[in-house]
Amino acid sequence: MPPTTLQLDPAAARALRARLPEVSESVVAAVVAEVPSYSAAFSGPMAQTIRTAVALALAGFLDRVSPSRGRRPVTEESVRSGAYSLGRGEARAGRSMDALLAAYRVGARVAWRAMSDTAVEAGLSADRVVIFAELVFAFIDDLSAVSVAGHSDELETTGRVRERLRERLGRALLSGAPDDDALRVARRAEWEPPDRLTAVLVAPAEVRGILTALGAAGAETLVVTEEAPDLPDDTVVLLIPDVGRPVLRRTLRDRQAVLGPERPWLAASASYRRALRAQALPAVGLVDTEEHLAELVLGADADALVDLRARVLAPLEPLRPASRDKLTETLRAWLLCQGRRDDVAALLFVHPQTVRYRVGQLRELFGDRLDDPDAVLELVLALGARSSPSQ
Repeated sequence: MPPTTLQLDPAAARALRARLPEVSESVVAAVVAEVPSYSAAFSGPMAQTIRTAVALALAGFLDRVSPSRGRRPVTEESVRSGAYSLGRGEARAGRSMDALLAAYRVGARVAWRAMSDTAVEAGLSADRVVIFAELVFAFIDDLSAVSVAGHSDELETTGRVRERLRERLGRALLSGAPDDDALRVARRAEWEPPDRLTAVLVAPAEVRGILTALGAAGAETLVVTEEAPDLPDDTVVLLIPDVGRPVLRRTLRDRQAVLGPERPWLAASASYRRALRAQALPAVGLVDTEEHLAELVLGADADALVDLRARVLAPLEPLRPASRDKLTETLRAWLLCQGRRDDVAALLFVHPQTVRYRVGQLRELFGDRLDDPDAVLELVLALGARSSPSQ
């Protein structure tokens, strides 16, 4: 491990410090020329930050290897703080860690060349020049590590903030927030609104696999894990942008999920509400709401459906349970088969004469209502969703 100080003689130290402004500008010029990502950096708001960081690092290095007397030294804390801030600023500017490390390598080479020339001119011996080189590159390694930490922390922080804003946007859409509010949050979350969104309800353990399978669309999917209206426990809402239904079905086919309808992105709450209703259906695996529309319509107001059944099936109520069940099933089959006796018999696994007898009983109980279109519609609705015969 190299020593941390070199104790340059006063003349060499003064010569090096006198050249710091020149060396600093040389470093900046070399970075601009050799690292493409920095070609426009010094015309923007980061220019002064970068120049300050370079000058501070050079001065801090000299104070580290050869502390001077009679002047206030640049502290290690200020140098490292400058390097950390530089890393965060570079992340905000959109430059990668590779670009940042390349800039450090170029800066180290240029600074070493200029300072070693000055040190040799000031009479530094060859063995001390070697130590000087070790100190320069150890110092640069230290600062680059600090800057990389700042770069990583900024990206992580930015990612968390963006993720929180996108979840907030998802909750706003699910709750039906005003369009202006949703647009404002979308801009803050750096989320480009798609044409349409599809709500999918899944268990938390399924989320990562689904997002990965969706590729680019998965990266832009809004994930809502809590505080959505009526969201059940252990359920996550995915609002998936502009992915066709066949692709979604293939992605979800082996998963326990509820797939809502596709809707304009500002109307995503309609997709979510339908998916919520479909979650109560007695189905296993993927539940595609497009395949259960009749059941969803009939179940939209469960209390109303119970009342409708009670009213329109009242003529069957006085019968014994066994007789009531048989006639209820016969009435349902008769309605669904549009009165075709043989089809009704096949559906119920009975003889056509049995169907004729039971339909005769139904006509005695219901009278002209079996020929009234409005009454028939109510009977179809009451019996359309399969339920226990006694209902």
